[in-house]
Amino acid sequence: MNIELQLALASSHRNWTSKEIQDTFFKCTKWQFEATMDPVNCPFHYFCESTYPGDYSSIVDFATLVITMISYLGALLVTTMGIYRASQESVFRYLIPSGPLFLPINLLVLANGQRINTTFPLYIVGPFILLLIQISSLVFDSEDKENVVKYVFFKVSTISGILHVGLHLDTITLPYYTGLDALVSSTFSGECPSCVCRKEELIVGGKVISYRGLSVTMFVLVACLCLKILYKMSNQSHKNVAIMKLLLEKLVWLCISVDCVSVIKQFSLERSFLHVATSTCLSLLICLHFVQNICKFLIQWFHCF
Repeated sequence: MNIELQLALASSHRNWTSKEIQDTFFKCTKWQFEATMDPVNCPFHYFCESTYPGDYSSIVDFATLVITMISYLGALLVTTMGIYRASQESVFRYLIPSGPLFLPINLLVLANGQRINTTFPLYIVGPFILLLIQISSLVFDSEDKENVVKYVFFKVSTISGILHVGLHLDTITLPYYTGLDALVSSTFSGECPSCVCRKEELIVGGKVISYRGLSVTMFVLVACLCLKILYKMSNQSHKNVAIMKLLLEKLVWLCISVDCVSVIKQFSLERSFLHVATSTCLSLLICLHFVQNICKFLIQWFHCF
């Protein structure tokens, strides 16, 4: 069932606003199974046993929006400069989402993101932020040729930060995925405001949306960053490591592209302007990266003649 139709149906039955329903279902962290007296029509009966503490001020949402926009624009500018063969070692590299400035900020935001839920809800935007961080960590690399220790420390910090971002994202999105499944794949039993009857068992994360922060993409990306460290420590002379690094980079891009399409498709259930805007921005960044690669290939091809 369409989420908008289900929200309207729930509103008419419970005299709730759409916001109250979303806070009840999408922010529930504990669904309690209850014995049922109607095993035919209601074989699985659940109700929400947790209480949502409430949203942060809209100022927090606005600050998160500004931080995300600045880091996105930084990634966009560095990518555009790369197309024109400009060095990525510009001041804009400090603004990229996986950089030493914005990665800790994004980590702090997602660690407290369950209650960022007014104008910039992270249960919708969080996956796009993670994808943006993954893309920037893969594309933007330090060009420091001498300080290997600094490079290794930076990469290890990036790997740790990305893993924690994925973990914190799941603490935000998994309750949403579970609540969305409980809302669109169930019927209200009438026993309590959040009591629902289901034909099948409710699982953590639900079955409506399959995207996860800690996923195959994440671990392939971590493996690729580890190979970059190994390649750097070998003074970029080990051909087997270089080939493996190149193959893993292509595999990561494939996984990221699949995740991007999956998130855009699955989160279209929301049909919100925010979803459309974030989808467009992320798609633009990926397209620019492919244009950059094509330009590099053409330049190298012409230099061969």
